[in-house]
Amino acid sequence: MADPLKRTPLYDLHRELGARLVPFAGYEMPVQYPTGILAEHAQTRTAAGLFDVSHMGQVRLTAKPGQNAAKAIETLVPGDIAGVAPGQQRYTQLTNESGGILDDLMITSTGDHLLMVFNAACKEADLAHVQKHLAATCEIEPMFSRGLLALQGPQASQVLARLAPQVATMKFMTGAFFVIDGARCYITRSGYTGGDGFEISTPNDATEAIARKLLAEPEVKPIGLGARDSLRLEAGLCLYGHDIDTTTTPIEAGLLWSIGKERRTQGGFPGAAVIQKQIAEGAPRKRVGLLPEGKAIAREGAEIAIGGKSVGKVTSGGFAPTLGRAIAMGYVERAHSANGTKVDLVVRGKPVPAEIVPMPFVKHAYYRG
Repeated sequence: MADPLKRTPLYDLHRELGARLVPFAGYEMPVQYPTGILAEHAQTRTAAGLFDVSHMGQVRLTAKPGQNAAKAIETLVPGDIAGVAPGQQRYTQLTNESGGILDDLMITSTGDHLLMVFNAACKEADLAHVQKHLAATCEIEPMFSRGLLALQGPQASQVLARLAPQVATMKFMTGAFFVIDGARCYITRSGYTGGDGFEISTPNDATEAIARKLLAEPEVKPIGLGARDSLRLEAGLCLYGHDIDTTTTPIEAGLLWSIGKERRTQGGFPGAAVIQKQIAEGAPRKRVGLLPEGKAIAREGAEIAIGGKSVGKVTSGGFAPTLGRAIAMGYVERAHSANGTKVDLVVRGKPVPAEIVPMPFVKHAYYRG
């Protein structure tokens, strides 16, 4: 028997709003609401959309006496965490001994502890991994029952400022504690749509009331996983388990920017030797953006070919509503990875001409002050 699906604190609200619920990472999650994915996508790009991301894994890491939590987590990730000032957030990865990615995550410093957010499908394994390696130096507290809301879009700031005025001046990749409706929440200016927005960590019992308050604002509508995926694909952002996994390194994935400069030379994290070699010599393959001709959608697993010879595979593909056309990304051999390279994407056995292009497909609109 498969385990019963878990539910987030917003399950009843999703039902009330007419969401189509699907199994996702062990949870019953809304894939779309009655307006549909295209309308939800446009809503998020032009106004504000509210996503339930409570299925993700929130964990608090606090140093034991005489220890340093940032230095401790740096033994597991290539990011510069020791350099994260209180109120700052960083994107990084948990790596394995071959330089592959166990998961990608956000780490925020609150000053006296670190807050980590893991992907939903990986959170139990990530927690076990962190406990195995850091239990001697850190208190590791899973907060998997907390709510997590993502309010995304160009009008997100003005909406959230009605409930917490100070958020208006926050910059991208920063965080702080706020009290909303009597509930102590941790808010970061971040998200996974490529646009401006916030992620709001809420006590379990306050999640629904805060979500309803946000949805009552005229600029906000509920958004499901379908639009979340099309938004992140337009933004050229990796989806764990598809564009990155244990067989891909951060260098192949184009995530060198997320590795601290000192850490590139000093190492000290799993797979450092492999990653350092790829930094020096180049990775054997590279994640690239792809613009197919016509309407055909090249989905995950489609071959990327040149002259009939396979040079790679698509890892994410779909329709980009903002652009009104098909887009994709995938990995190709380094020799064929230059922008402007003409390739064929094999869709249902037929070659579809495409071109390798820079990402993101839609310009990022993060608020940097």
